[in-house]
Amino acid sequence: MCIACREMKTKEELLRIIKQKDGSFTFNPKAMGRGAYVCRSQECVQLCMKKKLLNRAYKTNIDETVYKQLLEEYAGLDKD
Repeated sequence: MCIACREMKTKEELLRIIKQKDGSFTFNPKAMGRGAYVCRSQECVQLCMKKKLLNRAYKTNIDETVYKQLLEEYAGLDKD
């Protein structure tokens, strides 16, 4: 389920943001760790950034660089 629009979608339609044991974040869908999902749409990525939804999903303060990485990851998908 997307944390922004709350719609159920297939894993192929979602970006997975993983919090690893060391506290770092990655966007590798195969990586181990706790994951949150965001639709591969500009609206959902922007809403996630605007409302800082990763903070809520992980119940911690997420650094702004993680949100910037999310935007870059989304932008990289447009090129594929």
